[in-house]
Amino acid sequence: MKTKFNYLTLFFVLYVFSSCGAEGAREPRANAHIATQTTEKNATKTTTQTAASAPRVLFPLDEVEKSAPARPPGQTQTLDELAELERAGSWVQGMALTESSLRESAGDYAGAVLAAFKELSLAYGRGLIHKTDVEQNLINVLTVINDDAAVSAVNAALAFLSEQWDEAAAALRLLFTDDEEPDSFARWMILTCALEKNNSEATDRRIISAYRSIRARYAQFPEYWYRGSRAFSGGISAEYAENCINTSPQGPFANECRAVIAFRAGLRAEDGLSIRTKREIESAIARSVNSGNPEVLDSLLPLIGLPDNPYTVFAVGALRALSNAQGYRDYFNRMAAASGGRLAERLYYISRGVNVNG
Repeated sequence: MKTKFNYLTLFFVLYVFSSCGAEGAREPRANAHIATQTTEKNATKTTTQTAASAPRVLFPLDEVEKSAPARPPGQTQTLDELAELERAGSWVQGMALTESSLRESAGDYAGAVLAAFKELSLAYGRGLIHKTDVEQNLINVLTVINDDAAVSAVNAALAFLSEQWDEAAAALRLLFTDDEEPDSFARWMILTCALEKNNSEATDRRIISAYRSIRARYAQFPEYWYRGSRAFSGGISAEYAENCINTSPQGPFANECRAVIAFRAGLRAEDGLSIRTKREIESAIARSVNSGNPEVLDSLLPLIGLPDNPYTVFAVGALRALSNAQGYRDYFNRMAAASGGRLAERLYYISRGVNVNG
């Protein structure tokens, strides 16, 4: 007999929102009140698993029973509504936990686990929690469940988190094969496994097309853009990298995506640390103008000093318009005098303003 774990979503709610409520990412915390509920059966599943060690993925999965019950009509409608909100770009913190609760109430425990994993993944992608927080939560869930499909879903998520692409894909295909939406989170995970396993410009075009086709639902999901930026080529790769940065400039995927943009622009990978997206450039300028403080633009100076590339050209044009104001003109001249080489030349050019001939 399978045991319902109606407190699963509450567990994730308490953890995710306490973690995300802090400024920046937090270190994993002990969850003693959960650990005390460990059953003898589940204790044997997690004896060797700790936050400090790599998770032990429980495979093979060919004995897993795929027996998730059909959802009541009212709950199906609610899940559909949540999906449409995501596709419309209205994905907000806590929405996936609502989905998890609905799936749990309907007896779809594997789906509830993945929905909760989606919430944790979004928090991690936005830099609100650490990867170890996600791992620890998944491990802790193993101590409070004895549903076979849910245990397999947790281990699939652990395999995905550890980049064990073959194991994660095998588990997910076994658990989520019928009646899955083409852009469901499980489908995204399976497609990601395929992209990463074949991470080259020769990746199957069908996989690439399928991945691109679900972008509307994951527009606010940094990892969606990150995985695409690694797998795709040319301008599409740069576009995905830029979108990843825009969704989470300080998140764990941002710096690698800056390196992707630098590479696609013909720069060195290390130049990526100086790259700022067009949205970031506009945001810095807006903050500077609104505060009346030219020094807010200091963060753009490394970008100005890079070799020619679309982002530097955009920044130079945008900053040059500010030089018509005396305070900004003085700032650019002062920074130019303190600089050298390409950066100084461009700052002097910027300081002349848009209405002065070269």
